[in-house]
Amino acid sequence: MVQGISTLASNDLQQLVAGIKYWDEIYGSQASINVYEPKVKQDSNDLSASWIQIGSVPKVGKGVGIGAGSCVYPSFSGDSFARFHISWDNEELKKNCIDHNCPGFVQVSRSVGLGGRVHPISVYNGPQYVIDVLIFKDPKTKNWWLAYGSNNTPIGYWPSSQFSSMKDKCNFAFWGGYVQGPTASSDPPQIGSGHFASEGFGKAAFVRNIQAIEDENNKLVTPSIRSAHPRDDNPKLYTYDDYGLNDDSMHVYYGGPGKYS
Repeated sequence: MVQGISTLASNDLQQLVAGIKYWDEIYGSQASINVYEPKVKQDSNDLSASWIQIGSVPKVGKGVGIGAGSCVYPSFSGDSFARFHISWDNEELKKNCIDHNCPGFVQVSRSVGLGGRVHPISVYNGPQYVIDVLIFKDPKTKNWWLAYGSNNTPIGYWPSSQFSSMKDKCNFAFWGGYVQGPTASSDPPQIGSGHFASEGFGKAAFVRNIQAIEDENNKLVTPSIRSAHPRDDNPKLYTYDDYGLNDDSMHVYYGGPGKYS
């Protein structure tokens, strides 16, 4: 399913992003992801995700990463609901993995099912809902952990043994939305609410409460604005707006209609 941002994507996949790319040493991150159900064609094999990602990515070439968030992927799930998915690059198997479709993620909690429907979802010009996602590294075991919800409930972990380039730390993060698939740029789905970022709260999707872990003490801090690079690959289809910092975190609006304009 979700081939992570700038990871081991195959050459036949198209991808467009709108959000924040971050280049710096990072040991984890958390964010509150605004949840919508963007329109994606049932038979396209494309997906639209609202996502948090960390990884080890060279400035030139492809890297590896782990990520989680809300995703609409009809050809994978069989419906058009927003579902909670995880994705990672298993360097031992040399493949991208989703949820439990290959070994590599050890689930310890039954409270959140991978691939489960996210509900409720936000309504354009109506109530807004978020999911809280945290990815962090255990300094003792070196494993990468995933937590979910406002109480940071541990869901499971990726054993560090399957990674080499991100065994100790990462150098890249992404927060925002993206589309990916065989026709993701030639016949693009919606991202977020399906509306441009300039429409703001209640109408455009957002990621807020973005924080980074910058050392092995697992303390969450405001990401460095010097290392953050907001981006929209095709502003005719998707945009970002109102990117910035508040007292203790970063935020951004993102999204767009794709071909549904």
